[in-house]
Amino acid sequence: MEVLKTVIIIAFIIVSIVLTIIVLMQEGKDNGISGALTGAADSYWAKNKGRSKDAVIKKVTVVLAVLYFVFAILLRSKWLA
Repeated sequence: MEVLKTVIIIAFIIVSIVLTIIVLMQEGKDNGISGALTGAADSYWAKNKGRSKDAVIKKVTVVLAVLYFVFAILLRSKWLA
């Protein structure tokens, strides 16, 4: 049981570090008004948001956040104690 707990702790640390890096890689939402005024809202990337780099980063963030909470719950549970 100690080996499983050690593996989960290592995975938890790796997920935490990668999640932090991915969150810092995300762009801000400040392109709303200025993008609409300058015409940038009609760009190729605005029309294809589902396939852009930002959409992929957002999906990876959601997956890593879920993994983070699953590992946190597992580490806190009495099952591994």
